[in-house]
Amino acid sequence: MRKKKIRYAVVGLGYISQSALLPAFRNAKNSELAALVTSDEEKRKQVAEIYGLDADSTYSYEEYDQCLKSGKIDAVYIGLPNHMHCDYTVRAARAGVHVLCEKPMAVDERECEQMIKACEESYAWLMIAYRLHFESSNLAAVEIAKSGKLGDLRMFSSVFSQQVEDNNVRLKEPESRGGGCVYDTGVYCINAARYLFRSEPIEVIASSANNGEQRFRGSREAVSATLRFPGERLATFMTSFGATATSEYFLVGTQGSLRLSPAYDYQQPVSYELTIGEEPMKRKRFPVRDQFGPELTYFSDCILKDREPEPSGIEGLADVRVVRAIIESCETQRPVTLPALEKRHRPSRRQEITQPAVEMPELVHASSPTSE
Repeated sequence: MRKKKIRYAVVGLGYISQSALLPAFRNAKNSELAALVTSDEEKRKQVAEIYGLDADSTYSYEEYDQCLKSGKIDAVYIGLPNHMHCDYTVRAARAGVHVLCEKPMAVDERECEQMIKACEESYAWLMIAYRLHFESSNLAAVEIAKSGKLGDLRMFSSVFSQQVEDNNVRLKEPESRGGGCVYDTGVYCINAARYLFRSEPIEVIASSANNGEQRFRGSREAVSATLRFPGERLATFMTSFGATATSEYFLVGTQGSLRLSPAYDYQQPVSYELTIGEEPMKRKRFPVRDQFGPELTYFSDCILKDREPEPSGIEGLADVRVVRAIIESCETQRPVTLPALEKRHRPSRRQEITQPAVEMPELVHASSPTSE
């Protein structure tokens, strides 16, 4: 492609789209905001005004196919509720439009495979929006884990929790539609364990808890899971929608350990603590950076150079199958064996893209999912 910029339609104008993705276009020099898709008429009008789009570049969900066929866009960013990811991805692919889809990729493996197949058949690139695959502190952790400085990696543990408002879609949607804490925050812990161990889990055992609050009437309050990896490595994480905001992971090897906190945040500085043998602990602090501009920049570059992105649809599938195994284990209180999955590409320091932080604009009919 000879185009210097990839034109995007942002589909879904919820909190993540308005607070982080839309402002990031100013950092993504090879990317252009070309259209907005939402059925909230007032939101369409006001957000379009903020970003200088005319009314002809805004569409309702009912007009999504019209947007895809308009000739105004090359790619879509899908920031919709999880159960809508598959349908909107497949429709984009069939129109020959590339897809950047938020995580988790979909509700189950069948949907993931359907999305991958549709994009392959239409020669449309599919990337799942794992922003941490381009972020400095997490990629530094990947390099430390790969280097052997920690010795033989043995254990990974993580906590990712937040207080989610009662009326938020993350609580309102049942797990059968991709709701709940395992899909929302647990997927970060799963992904981190996979990219630090650089392998796929072979067994899962999990349990859940519910403190009885009215807001958790349709979902689990908290989940704890242990993933067994090849080489007798264990990864344990806890995630909750009813605990104070916490975001960290701890990687332990035979010769050292690494702690990252807040590991999964995009609005705060990140720090790591590295301890190797008897050496003094080393600390490094990473300033707040834009984490959404880099994924736009990277995906647009993949499209322009006709190169398969990492993280691909297979990366999204790899996490969703673990999510499903965790839910099954919670329900049966039995271990769940995972079949082998070949994964060729892992995130590396070569993918690091550093861009300055962006200011959050005034939000239109959107608010943070948390009460903290």
